[in-house]
Amino acid sequence: MMTGHAVRWTPFASIALGLWLITSPVTFGYRSPAMAWSDIISGLLVVIFAAVSVFPGRGWTQWANAVVGIWLLFAPLVFCAPDPAAYINDTLIGALVIAFSILIPGMPGMRMLPGPEVPPGWSYNPSSWFQRAPVIALGIVSFVIARYLAAFQLGYIDQVWDPFFGEGTRRALTSSVSHAWPVSDAGLGALAYLLEVLSGFMGDRLRWRTMPWMVLMFGVLVIPLGLTSIILVILQPVAVGTWCTLCLITALTMLIMIPLAVDEVVAMGQFLAQVHRERQPFWTNFWRGGTMVGGAAEEAITYQTPAREIIASVVRGVTLPWNLVVSALIGLWLMAAPAVLGARDLSAGNDYLVGPLITVVAVIAMAEVLRPGRYVNIILGLWLIAAPWFLAGANAATIWNDGIAGLALILLSLPLGPVRQRYGGWTQVARWTPGPIRRRSLAE
Repeated sequence: MMTGHAVRWTPFASIALGLWLITSPVTFGYRSPAMAWSDIISGLLVVIFAAVSVFPGRGWTQWANAVVGIWLLFAPLVFCAPDPAAYINDTLIGALVIAFSILIPGMPGMRMLPGPEVPPGWSYNPSSWFQRAPVIALGIVSFVIARYLAAFQLGYIDQVWDPFFGEGTRRALTSSVSHAWPVSDAGLGALAYLLEVLSGFMGDRLRWRTMPWMVLMFGVLVIPLGLTSIILVILQPVAVGTWCTLCLITALTMLIMIPLAVDEVVAMGQFLAQVHRERQPFWTNFWRGGTMVGGAAEEAITYQTPAREIIASVVRGVTLPWNLVVSALIGLWLMAAPAVLGARDLSAGNDYLVGPLITVVAVIAMAEVLRPGRYVNIILGLWLIAAPWFLAGANAATIWNDGIAGLALILLSLPLGPVRQRYGGWTQVARWTPGPIRRRSLAE
């Protein structure tokens, strides 16, 4: 966020973008009248709202332009834009309108009260730029891939690349599952990833308490929507009959984002819980931010800071316990096992479905604040042991393989693994283990 000079020049940049939009249909030769009128009307609104925002006390115009920017991201999908130039143009200009409206000048109405940088009881700041950087980078990778897949679905390109599964990507993008969506599902994914990137940039390093609503939106984009995307990819071999390499890459990037982003959501939740306990105005603090007693100043990182410390600050809150790494590898093996061991029908579908779920649970549990989530793999392990006995298509090799994998998974889910950071009252949750193994796990 910037203030002062930024507030003065950003409206004029938005006006320039509005004029660009107004002239885009004739410049790029739009074939869709709906897209042409959408850009013209959107451009006029951007110019009007930006011009009004120059005057003091007109903060609502910034939000209005942000809404126009979001519409520009949706418009090519809603109207199935036949021109690739229209899709790229609206995506780029929409993102810039949002940036010049609320990202660079700052969101109007935020109180930005003085207070701690590190949440009380925490050992680090989950909203620091170093914490957000890998999530933003992974979001950009996901956006680029999803935009390429959307280009195929929207008819801009005739072929789609898949280095490992041949026609797998084409079959996934043209399947009945994809056609069940009213618009391009890859395009929706690209839009969601772009919003993740933009929301990752929004707010300062104190946003866990100054912009709780933004942290919640960021968490919703990364966690529930990320899990939805991952589950849809997991279902591909069952619903479509093949894997899609690029879809797997986007699912992997989304999966890595979840443990990296969830700690900020926990800190925001603790702040709002404290607001509720102190009987402060909840919604005022939720929408406009607030402050709290306690906490500490964030440890400064400069150009002189050793690279090892900088890298460590990027992944604070995430550790790689050996038992969770092995659990994730078991899940990956189960994804390949049906082809190797000759399982068929429901038994093969079971491995295709449960294997990725095991990996997802293990990776998410690498976030220290979600470490108790590893116990979900105990349930999946029990299912693996039992399923081959009553699902059609299992052979002796599959029964032995799933049984051994399920038993190993149960045992691997018991150790806690290292929890190196502190999370205030949430530390007890992160370190929770059942009574019989509590003492051994905490000693690790």
